[in-house]
Amino acid sequence: MKNGFIAPGLMTIGGVLLLSRAFTNTAINNADPVVMSSFGLLMIAVWGLAYLGAAAISSNIKSLAGAFALEKLAYVVVWLMWLSNNSHAQLYAKDVFAGAFYGIYGLNDFVFMVFFARVFLLPQSNE
Repeated sequence: MKNGFIAPGLMTIGGVLLLSRAFTNTAINNADPVVMSSFGLLMIAVWGLAYLGAAAISSNIKSLAGAFALEKLAYVVVWLMWLSNNSHAQLYAKDVFAGAFYGIYGLNDFVFMVFFARVFLLPQSNE
């Protein structure tokens, strides 16, 4: 289970830093200035740190995993709303990194949301 918390931590921090070009890619900010502002991207990286910190917890992780699942759900919903109101192809043509970011972040968040929800809903193991 520990790796299940490390993976989203590394993906979140690494993805934000790489695709935002260390917070300098304004195409990401401009595509969704509320959620993906420079501050918003920084806070996403902080969530990544929280996932890494949670990897060190060996018991009573269910409630924290439930909170993480809700956080991921919020980003999945925002991503789906963004996709329904914007042209991903136009953004990709404008900036490949921004296009890649918006192309994968919601899918990535969905996968980890399922993991966190599973940890929350399944009985706690004695590991």
